[in-house]
Amino acid sequence: MHKEYRRVVTGHDEKGVAIIESDQVATQILERPNRPGVRLTNFWLTDQTPAEYDGPTETCTGPFILHPPANGSVFRCVEFMPEDPEVMAKLSSEDGAAAFAEMGAGANVVQGGRHPWMHRTDSVDYGIVMNGEIWMLMDNEEDDVLLKAGDVVVQRGTNHAWANRGTEPCTIMFVLIDGVTTAGNGKGLPPRD
Repeated sequence: MHKEYRRVVTGHDEKGVAIIESDQVATQILERPNRPGVRLTNFWLTDQTPAEYDGPTETCTGPFILHPPANGSVFRCVEFMPEDPEVMAKLSSEDGAAAFAEMGAGANVVQGGRHPWMHRTDSVDYGIVMNGEIWMLMDNEEDDVLLKAGDVVVQRGTNHAWANRGTEPCTIMFVLIDGVTTAGNGKGLPPRD
């Protein structure tokens, strides 16, 4: 069962005194039937660097997009229920592309990848596993890693997929920051020697 998250946002009153501007359940949520058992909840978005800290109280409006805004970031949580092996065996990267297209990221799916939701984004992603465990799948199986509660990952624009092969739900908190391959080099796969 998925969780609701209380989100508290601070700010200042007209005299510069620190206040709570918002204290409510986060409402920008995405669940979709073509990615069963996964729920994403956005908490905050920025659209510039440095980030503006005295702007609007609500930044999570509009379409739910996978990647962070240009020059910005997104703070979100993703909940992964255990995968059903029979369902997974019937899926392909075309199913993954359809699911990711709903988040403006159909082109981010790796065609012919090892997992239907193998994808990459032009971002640096900080992840903290809050509960449960999950496999982070890479291009080659020998590079896959099992992450457990308390583990952190820095995902740097690589092909990857998340697979909950356990029996308990897994929750990961993420901060995604818009990125480039090298300073001024642009988007896409980094050059190799």
